[in-house]
Amino acid sequence: MIEKTIHLIDDESIIHDIFRRIFKGDEYKLIISENMSQALANHHPGVDVVIMDLMIPGTSGIEIFKQLAKSDPSIRVIFLTAYGTIESAIEAMKLGAVDYLQKPFNNVELQHRIDRAIRERKVNQENIRLKKTLNQRFSFENIIGNSNALKQTLNLVENVAATNSTILITGESGTGKELIAKAVFANSNRHNKPFISFNSSNIPSTLFESILFGHRRGSFTGAHADRKGIFDEADGGTIFLDEIANLDNETQSKILRVLQEKEIQPLGENRPHKVDVRIIAATNVNLLEKVKLGEFREDLFYRLNIINIHLPPLRERMEDIPILAEHFARKYAEENHREVPEMTPEFLHKLMHYPWPGNIRELENAMQRSVILASGDRLTPEVLPSEVRTADSNGVNGNNGDFNEMVNRYKHHLILNALKRNDWVQKRAAEDLNIKPTTLSELIKRLDIHK
Repeated sequence: MIEKTIHLIDDESIIHDIFRRIFKGDEYKLIISENMSQALANHHPGVDVVIMDLMIPGTSGIEIFKQLAKSDPSIRVIFLTAYGTIESAIEAMKLGAVDYLQKPFNNVELQHRIDRAIRERKVNQENIRLKKTLNQRFSFENIIGNSNALKQTLNLVENVAATNSTILITGESGTGKELIAKAVFANSNRHNKPFISFNSSNIPSTLFESILFGHRRGSFTGAHADRKGIFDEADGGTIFLDEIANLDNETQSKILRVLQEKEIQPLGENRPHKVDVRIIAATNVNLLEKVKLGEFREDLFYRLNIINIHLPPLRERMEDIPILAEHFARKYAEENHREVPEMTPEFLHKLMHYPWPGNIRELENAMQRSVILASGDRLTPEVLPSEVRTADSNGVNGNNGDFNEMVNRYKHHLILNALKRNDWVQKRAAEDLNIKPTTLSELIKRLDIHK
């Protein structure tokens, strides 16, 4: 398996031969270029280190370095220098080169310098990835709502996140299954490792095995190079298998092997190897019915269903609609550089009397449309999609509380958030909400809001 990719840019054939002898094992992949045009064509971000002569016909190594750095800012270059070009090598290091080696060089020293540069690059990449993960971590704070149904779901997530148990998330489309999967990951002991999503509904079934488990060059028509599967990419971390019911029987059996034996076998490889991956699967269909119909493996179902997290549809947590709607209004107002519009009672009434078959995703789309189409600083029913605007009010479950009670919950949520944002300074919170301080004070008393 290729782990280290080296790009040699040098016009001397003897140097090419030396590199081929030193870096000939399966551990290395060697790319050779002789001039600028070849170097620009052959280089890609997957290259771990570039070894380049300072003296290149028609140009200079420094100029090639500058050009490559435009498309690959994290490029790591070691320059080869002849006698009398040390000053140029020092200049190159000021521009960002990581090292230089004088010709004639010692082969052992060359390999040591290259391996060190590659190790440093991989450490840097891992640090960048971890920082990005931390910055974009999906915590419970990203899951919006205050209903009892959602609270029960989040309590379950909190209890199972730190374990290594396989999890099956069920629920209708648009209920936020991937968001829950990411919350599990972010609060697990694998949070500093990869999280990779695989949605089988977006991929032809003929590619399932290759994408999941990888392949070796020549294992099938079109396999021109080795490719890591996402199980290898996610080793030590978590894989989210969305819409798992779409997987064919052969792929299901291989997933079962991962769960049972903790190993995979890429296409074209003679023997399996171990992987350490936590699987979180999701589906919007009844998998047990699929099992009864012979369309899903029973043994895989029970392996996946160790912990089941069911997400209720939005129509069963109607009290969360005002909170979600306000969240999306803020999000799309900021994206479109607008003031956050106020939802009128009539607008909110329409939201509360529509069954939302597309769940949170449909609500988000409706709020995005409403914010964009709003002509002033208020959201009125006219900007809602026609199906929401004309919905029969009898079509909604009426067991979620009185309408006025829901409106008060929404006001409570808005005011509490404004107070928190402004360190509980009521005057600033009132300005944030665009209401009078006396009005805010009265609402705080009426809604029994406490620090």
